[in-house]
Amino acid sequence: MTRVLWLLEVAILLLAVAGAAWLRFLGDDEGRQVFLETGFIRGLIFALVITVSMVAFGLYQPHVRHTRIDFAIRIVLSFVFGAVGLLVLYYLAPMTHIGRTVFMLALLLGLLGVCLLRASAYRLIGFDAFKRRILVYGAGKNADLINRRMRRRSDRQSFVVVGFLPVKGQETMVSEDLLIKGDERLPELTERLEIDEILIAPDERRGGLPMEDILACAQAGVSVVDLPVFFEREAGLIKLEVVDPSSLVFAGGFDHSLPRRLSKRFFDVMAALLLLLVAWPAMLLVALCVRLEGTGSTILYRQVRVGEGGRSFNVVKFRSMRTDAEKDGVARWATANDDRTTRVGRFIRQTRLDELPQLFNVLAGDMSFVGPRPERPQFVDQLNSEIRYYSVRHSVKPGLTGWAQLRYPYGASVKDAEEKLKFDLFYVKNHGLVFDLMILLQTVEVVLFRRGGR
Repeated sequence: MTRVLWLLEVAILLLAVAGAAWLRFLGDDEGRQVFLETGFIRGLIFALVITVSMVAFGLYQPHVRHTRIDFAIRIVLSFVFGAVGLLVLYYLAPMTHIGRTVFMLALLLGLLGVCLLRASAYRLIGFDAFKRRILVYGAGKNADLINRRMRRRSDRQSFVVVGFLPVKGQETMVSEDLLIKGDERLPELTERLEIDEILIAPDERRGGLPMEDILACAQAGVSVVDLPVFFEREAGLIKLEVVDPSSLVFAGGFDHSLPRRLSKRFFDVMAALLLLLVAWPAMLLVALCVRLEGTGSTILYRQVRVGEGGRSFNVVKFRSMRTDAEKDGVARWATANDDRTTRVGRFIRQTRLDELPQLFNVLAGDMSFVGPRPERPQFVDQLNSEIRYYSVRHSVKPGLTGWAQLRYPYGASVKDAEEKLKFDLFYVKNHGLVFDLMILLQTVEVVLFRRGGR
């Protein structure tokens, strides 16, 4: 759905450039002909820059809901920042310029077209005819996770649950009105109900799956998935309650090949150098503010964190808390309105400016630009003993930003750490260069809207 939406919006922005050119060269056939010679390429560049800006403002996140005001702010900012990016590009590469009048008209037409498309798309999402029809095999605790975890309309944008098929001998927890009853065999049932996908979700699999019937459905073109794969695809997380080691091992992912390691390292170094080039004035200003506030200690703060493979390293940040924040030697999570933070510290934590020195950790190879956030050894020891699969997040380098930071607010408890782990495991299992770039772009939204910092 997201890819289709992106392609449609690229097409609309291309049409906006074409419409702007038609208006600009109305009555000027010669000028229009000159523009059309390279118009498609220049229009495509226009469309790509605008949509990349929309990615940065979280407008292609399928699992995130936006209010109308929130959407309006994001879409306007997307076009404003996209326009700034295009002006910089036009200065560096004048041959990509589409002309001042065409540029302004294309922005207005494109903004109008994208807003109309989004409004139409949100209306179409409500029609079940456009969604994948799913039959859930099971009606117990596992199956009911769908109703408890994905009960909102926005959570079911791509599918509709036709019903739950109870398994004989297993407890039923799903509401009675959602159950499908009868002795009809699975192949006939899926054909009658026009099922597109069967979701396997019994509480106990051993001896409880009619494999011959499921195979017959698969041969008829009906997709068959289990609960962990379903949550991974639809919610962008690994559901700890239903995943088992075999699900993680045999489902693919966990790419640690040499090309992936080299591409990730190249991405990290280039992104860190580029951000340092842009952010060094802000870093100098933050350092000056921390010094003037007079915390009585150094500007930079070093703290031991756990990295890839469980190895420890010193993370570097701008000092944001008092020097006696942990005078009793007991490690504590930061909390909302933490009274240990200084005035400058509160601001730089909210804006993530305190983390800019970690760019040197990235260059040193201790951290990656994108990955699970590194935790302190004291917390890691506790979480390893209390949360299943917690150590799996250490199979990649920790990051400045990550999937969990985009999808879940700041964690300050074991329960929060467990919720964030669902997203961290999804990243560890599915990380790739394109995914890293998407996370990096969407981090812009987190920083600008000050989400999650404490």
